[in-house]
Amino acid sequence: MTSGKASGYLTENLGLGALLTTAAFFCVALVGTLAKVSGQFTSTGVLLLLQNAICLVFLLPVAVKGGWRSLRTDKIGLHLLRAGSGTACWYALFFAIERIPLANATLLTYSAPLWMPLIAWAVTRQRVAAATWIGAGLGFAGVMLVLQPQGHGFSIGELSALAGALTLAVAMMTVRWLGATEPVTRILLYYFGLSTLLSIPIAIADWAPVPASAWPWLIGLGFAQLFSQILIAVAYRYASAEKLGPFIYTVIVFTAVIDWIVWDHAPTLSTYLGMVLVIGGGVMAMRARARVPAQRT
Repeated sequence: MTSGKASGYLTENLGLGALLTTAAFFCVALVGTLAKVSGQFTSTGVLLLLQNAICLVFLLPVAVKGGWRSLRTDKIGLHLLRAGSGTACWYALFFAIERIPLANATLLTYSAPLWMPLIAWAVTRQRVAAATWIGAGLGFAGVMLVLQPQGHGFSIGELSALAGALTLAVAMMTVRWLGATEPVTRILLYYFGLSTLLSIPIAIADWAPVPASAWPWLIGLGFAQLFSQILIAVAYRYASAEKLGPFIYTVIVFTAVIDWIVWDHAPTLSTYLGMVLVIGGGVMAMRARARVPAQRT
């Protein structure tokens, strides 16, 4: 690994990175929960816009305190990719959780680490370890157990959650690429600023009024999203996305517990088995991916 001063990364600390990632995805579980509640008051498009705008409002004073010069970047393309993929992911997840149980929507969306090694291969054309393919196969078998398409096909909510998984994989990898040169505050400001702009036409097309009773939930949603993004960006400065990828699965456990307690959606046996396969396959794929560079040196 190159030095932190040269690359923007800090000295690798997988334990701290794992702790930060777990805390981040607890916040993500809260985002899904609060979005499901807030979705009863307004539309998905408005929910997406307000989530990003609230985060931007709270972050902007902190970001500009360092001066506008500190916000200059030569990575605008990566920032746009990050914002576009992140916006698409959150819209897909919010759309899904209004139509299928929260735990199922989260499990399908956060199968993203299964896609990350494949996307990395498509971009870099580096060899993919056999264990990566095996792990991905196990994970996708788990996805099919949760979907159970026999007899009824895929619902629009399930398809939306899977689309969210693909865009989330791109977003996670982009955060790591940006972390090589960009400070956390700059990454977050560009993300929330660009995502707010991208969300405006979606909200206009999907407009619905926001009652006063919804604002406490929406503000809580914004704070949960802001903290999740801060923690993720900091975590990826301590370890790579491939190494921290398995810890993303804590969000599935957190969400399943919340879904059970709040909405009385007890996981079925097939959901339990699917969770085991998705988590186990994802961990295998991520670890195999992380070992490939070491084998080549």
